[in-house]
Amino acid sequence: MRLTRFGPAHDEHPAIVDAHGTRRDATAFGEDWNEAFFGSDGPARLAAWLHENERALPRVADDARWASCIARPSKIVCIGLNYRDHAAETGAKLPTEPILFAKATSSLVGPYDDLWMPPGSEKTDWEVELAVVIGARACLVSEGDAMAHVAGYALHNDYSERHYQIERGGQWFKGKSWDTFAPLGPWLATPDEIPDPHALGLWLDVNGERVQNSRTDQLVFGVPALVSYVSHFMTLLPGDVISTGTPAGVGLGMKPPRYLKHGDVVELGVDGLGTSRQRIVAWDQRPVA
Repeated sequence: MRLTRFGPAHDEHPAIVDAHGTRRDATAFGEDWNEAFFGSDGPARLAAWLHENERALPRVADDARWASCIARPSKIVCIGLNYRDHAAETGAKLPTEPILFAKATSSLVGPYDDLWMPPGSEKTDWEVELAVVIGARACLVSEGDAMAHVAGYALHNDYSERHYQIERGGQWFKGKSWDTFAPLGPWLATPDEIPDPHALGLWLDVNGERVQNSRTDQLVFGVPALVSYVSHFMTLLPGDVISTGTPAGVGLGMKPPRYLKHGDVVELGVDGLGTSRQRIVAWDQRPVA
């Protein structure tokens, strides 16, 4: 299955993407794609319900906003320097254990929403990533059992303000958490749709120029290792997100470094998980309701 959501911010509704690529309104199922849903065997219950009801689901209007494919999770955990080529371009040694940091959940937005640069930002950077969504509570999970705790996968752009991240006390959390810095989706693909998350191509373009182009077989730590590892430092709740890291080609690693500016367009994708697109908007140019 492919789970998505639609509608304006603060009035979002659950949907699915059918076999023809059409969004179907699943509001009648009565649940959003959130912690309660994932924690109560929601995908299996939804699959059974769809078997009887999918044909009757109304089509979502083509111009309806694509929201984040899941409702706001309890946490977004990110992995640093988890691609061999990315570590090389930044001059860093490969980590011996996963590097963990977090993004504020208030940074979560839809896959086609504008990216709002922080006030005065001059070092906003891009990072295409494979995100893992947790499907069952995970605490002290072994690698052998880890995949049983995965609800599915999604496309994520882990935007970063490098000045905040590196030059304001060296705290990654500060550079990762601005509003709109976590576009997620367009959909969550359940594991049957992605039989091997370590065999996916991922890419990112800035203004039509391909700057990131890699495969998930370049991950230093794969999905089972990450789910297990993180669960030894915190309890992962259903609906939580682990963003698995980005490959080479970020602006920070270019010589000289290159960052986003007002009016730029970023497009990205992961095999089987669709594509997303963000227009870069300066903070003082953003629409204010």
